[in-house]
Amino acid sequence: MSRTFTLGEAQTLLPVVEALLRRAQKAGTRAAELELEFERLRHHIFMIGGAHLDVVKTARRRAERDKALQETQDTLTEIDEIGVQVKDLEKGLLDFPCTMEGQTVLLCWKLGEKQIEYWHSPEEGFAGRKRIDARFGRADREKPN
Repeated sequence: MSRTFTLGEAQTLLPVVEALLRRAQKAGTRAAELELEFERLRHHIFMIGGAHLDVVKTARRRAERDKALQETQDTLTEIDEIGVQVKDLEKGLLDFPCTMEGQTVLLCWKLGEKQIEYWHSPEEGFAGRKRIDARFGRADREKPN
């Protein structure tokens, strides 16, 4: 079984995983921009039947893209190792596994929200989000230190 969080633990951890999420998004965006640049270059070469390239510049850009991709992957791995699930990097959706009344549910947070206010079952996903209620407050007191 993966790690579970109480609502309090997830709220406390939120600033850390939000910073990691933003870092992964920034690196992912940079990698996508560079990939688009390479796609345009390939199209240009195809359209004119070949081209002289600045090999050094192209190699630097490729290394920059690879570094951005690696940073994205490393950051996502770091979030995963904490026990938090990234559901959608682009939208900034995170799930924190939690136990409620003996069942595993997911505390759901979206980038831009000030705190964790929703949950859903693993089957429902984001569309099935419900407001957190009093059942989650008890989890902090019931969980041993």
